[in-house]
Order: sequence, then C-alpha cells, then structure tokens
Amino acid sequence: MTDFLMPKLGADMTQGRLIEWFKKPGERIVRGEVIAVVETDKANVDVESWVAGTLQKILVAPGGDWLPVGTPLAVIEPEAGAAAEAPPSFAAPPVAAAPKPAPPVVTPAVPAGPGAPVPAPPIPEPVSAPVAPGERVPVSPIARKRAAALGLDAATIRGTGPGGRITLDDVERASRERPAPVAPAVAAPAADKRQRMRDAIAAAMARSKREIPHYYLGTTIDLSKALAWLAEANAKLPVAERLLAGVLLIKAAALALREVPELNGFWIDGRAQRSEAIHAGVAISLRGGGLVAPAIHGADKLALPELMQRVTDLVARARAGSLKSSEMTDPTITITSLGERGVEAVYGVIYPPQLALVGFGKVVERPWAVDGAVGVRPVVTATLSGDHRATDGHRGALYLDALDRLLQAPDKL
Repeated sequence: MTDFLMPKLGADMTQGRLIEWFKKPGERIVRGEVIAVVETDKANVDVESWVAGTLQKILVAPGGDWLPVGTPLAVIEPEAGAAAEAPPSFAAPPVAAAPKPAPPVVTPAVPAGPGAPVPAPPIPEPVSAPVAPGERVPVSPIARKRAAALGLDAATIRGTGPGGRITLDDVERASRERPAPVAPAVAAPAADKRQRMRDAIAAAMARSKREIPHYYLGTTIDLSKALAWLAEANAKLPVAERLLAGVLLIKAAALALREVPELNGFWIDGRAQRSEAIHAGVAISLRGGGLVAPAIHGADKLALPELMQRVTDLVARARAGSLKSSEMTDPTITITSLGERGVEAVYGVIYPPQLALVGFGKVVERPWAVDGAVGVRPVVTATLSGDHRATDGHRGALYLDALDRLLQAPDKL
C-alpha cells in the first residue's frame, strides 16, 4: 500500500487544504491522472497521482482543516509491477506531518490555518483490543441494527463487551462522539487569502536571500531582427494565432540553458543537481495580488506556435485557479518580465531550490551603434540572478551572451 500525501507544491508551501476528490474508493487510478484538488496559499491546484493503482481508502474528507505537507490523505494499492515515484517535493525545512488518522474518515486534529474551521476534538477510545484485519466483528443483533439506523459502520466501532463484542452502549457512544459533518469548503475572504499568499511569498523570499548567495548580471539586447521577424510571421497568421514578443524571449531563455546547463536545476542536500529537462517557470501575476510561476514543460523543444498556446493556457488556468501539481513542482528555472508594467530591468530573487532566475524589462527605443553608424533600435534589458554556490559570473555571462545570440536569429527559435 502507498500513502497519498499532502504534496509540497512549491518551496513556500507548508500546508494545504483538501477541496475535492475526483476518485472514490475502489476506482482505478492512472499514473499522472488528476485525483484531487488542494487549496494552497496561492491557488487551487489539481493534484496528480504519482502511482498507478486502486484507491483503497480516503483518509481526509474535503473541506476540512489546513493540513501540513506530508499528511496522509488517502491509501492507494499500486498495480502489480507498477513503478511508484516519490511524491514531488522541494528542499525546504521539514514540516512535521500530522499523525495518520484511523477510520472512519475524519480530518486529523492539527492546527488550523488562517480562516480554517477549528478541528474536531479527538475521539476518546475505550480500552479494548482492536479487531484484527479480516476478522469478523462481533456485534450483538440489536447493536448492528442501531448502527445501521445511525449510518455507522460497525467495523469502525470499538467494542467493550466480552471478547471485544460491540454492544448497544458502544454504538450510542460512537454516535455521540462522531464528528459533526464537515461543511462544504467556504472560500476564505479575499483579504485573508491575499495575506496568506503574501506570508507564503515572504517566507520563500526570506529563505532565498538568507541561504542563497546571489550574483546579478545584466545586458542590453538589440531586438530589431527579432521584432521584424515577428511582424512578418504574424502578418501570415490569423489574429487569434499571432505570437507575442514574450514567447520569443521564453524560447531563447530556454534554449540558452543548453549551452550553460549549470543554471538549470536545483540546490538540494548541499549540492547542485542539474536537470536534463528544461521546464521554464513563467511568473504570472494573479488578479487578487501575488504571483505564481508554473512550469512550461520542455520549453526548449516546443515550436513557437505551441509555446504561445501553452503560455496562453497557463496564464488563463493560473488566474482561474486550475493549475496542476506537476506544473507547480517541476520548474527548473524561473523567467519573469515586468515590461508591461513599464519596468526596464528586473533583478529578481531566486525561487528555491532553483539555481537561477532570468528577468526581462520592457522594450524601449535607444540610440544604438551598428558598424560605426548610430540609429534608434528597440532594445530590452535581460538580467540573470544566479546562485553563486552552483555557478559564477563567468558562466552567467556566457548564458546572457547565448541569449543575445539566439535572439539575433529568431527564425531558428
């Protein structure tokens, strides 16, 4: 059996709240299938299963308390021969997990998060030996009838009669001590949710600046060729399929990592761990405030039209609160742009445990000398925030040089 745990959907996540199950006990689960929705401080996230098998038991009902990362939510029986991956996680300070609850399905008694309902007190248990798995529960006929009338499963009641037999008094006691039904989850007031998001971001950024020795580099890139190529390409496309300049920047940023792979990966257990895949985390501002940076998987391998579709879809789902857990845990580098807000340069803070962050400002026209002649060119300031434990300024400079070179040949992106 495998415990399905409250996932860690980002380095700044310490707790979450289960909102919905998409599977019932006894139903088959395909690896990578979305089986639940978890509310974090930033968004509601569709959580995918990291193992194929059958859902055996649900341990936490929807709409309950905020639970620490690592709390068991359900039990899955893996398929024979199925490879089970460890659930996605980040190198973050450990958070104590709540004890695994016993049936019936109840929310473990843990401290509630802001705005969450107060957890029900633990149910006192009479002193008696538990029934062994598979053993028939001894229960008197009248007690069995009363349990059925009250909607109780006799197998979950601890008997105090001879040999652990369940009596009528045991059934009545279990009925009195049964937690009240969990009310449907009510959205927290917007102000509370915004505050929780700010708290989560503050914790991650404070950790980043405390633990990561940042270095910062910047360069100005001539976008004349890139924008001219973009205008020509868009003239041949329907309006709904036209590309944005930001997509060229994302693709070039991803491709440049092939030349300087040391920037693509994580700092875990005291050492840099490179990632073979390039999953670009794109910073997206949310309408209620705050931001998320979900991943575009394999960004370096996507053709520009497909990359444009992925970006559009990701922004829409991020703001609608329907991101997937793999999108929140997989980014190997973060790309951010504040150009549309009028900012000309962004020197960002690395999102741990990643090793780097790339920033773009707005495209501006500046005097620019080419072959001894000065003219006005559209340029953008590209910056790199790097983790000095994993790389140095020389490697960072090579990355920015590769980024510039790639944007001078937009037809090859």
